Amino acid sequence: MTTRDRDYQLMMSALADAVRRRDAELSGAEQAYQDSAAQAAGELARAEGEATAADRWAGAAAAQVLDVDREAARLWDQLRRARGIRVRALGELPEPTPVEALPRVAIQRSGEAAAEPPRQSARTLLARASERIDVTVRPAARRPLARWALPLLPLIGALVAGAVGLLAAGLVTFGDSPIPGGGVLRVLGWLAFLVAPSAGVPVAAVLAHRRSARLDIGGVGLTLLGGMIAATLLSLSFASSR
Repeated sequence: MTTRDRDYQLMMSALADAVRRRDAELSGAEQAYQDSAAQAAGELARAEGEATAADRWAGAAAAQVLDVDREAARLWDQLRRARGIRVRALGELPEPTPVEALPRVAIQRSGEAAAEPPRQSARTLLARASERIDVTVRPAARRPLARWALPLLPLIGALVAGAVGLLAAGLVTFGDSPIPGGGVLRVLGWLAFLVAPSAGVPVAAVLAHRRSARLDIGGVGLTLLGGMIAATLLSLSFASSR
């Protein structure tokens, strides 16, 4: 084999090696391109999904804000109609606090757990405010006093009227003695005698209120009956002693 043939074979071998390296590099480049394209497509699909979810969340948040604003306006108007509240002093519905004025939460470091207390939703707070306003504007209807408590009303009226009558007798007695202000004490004593028969009605009403009941006209009559009997007996006894 001549030198020229040997050189030709060497050149062909080098050319074949270069072709193989080129093919391998082209295959690697094509595979890398396909992997990058697939990864980019996945990132794009994930970004589109996150954008769609963010749009849905923003729409739901905007709808919730509108609902909260309408409910707040309704409650504010209901509060303006509540008894004992001056409309001018209450004013118009306040504007929500701007985001720039709210305190910023410090960014926590990685690995640190959040220590903030759980916040209540706006709907929960508005529902609680609505219940309180309903109690103020439309107090809950109280049930009548229990039947077993009706016989106690004359006793309550008699006891309270007796206590007030004894106080009145003491004032009149002290007023008759030669002490400074005796005339005033005597007048207060006779006024106490006048209110003694009905003094048990407020006490009976308070006791009924504590039991979530109401004192109707029949209960008032029974309490007055007991108070009038006790006041009459005390008046007769006081008059006979004088």
